[in-house]
Amino acid sequence: MVTRADCELCEHMVAELSALGQRYPLPAVALADVDGDPQLLQRWGRRVPVLLLDGTLVCAGRLDGAQLLRLLRL
Repeated sequence: MVTRADCELCEHMVAELSALGQRYPLPAVALADVDGDPQLLQRWGRRVPVLLLDGTLVCAGRLDGAQLLRLLRL
């Protein structure tokens, strides 16, 4: 998940992922700070949070739980 410090949307997505993880066996989520990585900043800029699965965009801005579960085949 590509995030940014003090990002309310990012915090909300983390909370939603945690809640979804209570119902489904989700893989561990690694957080990457967009402002700490020039490549991430160039690619995603202000478009955070961004959830990626094996480099594939799952969703941006808000969690799309249904899309994540489809990609995970759960």
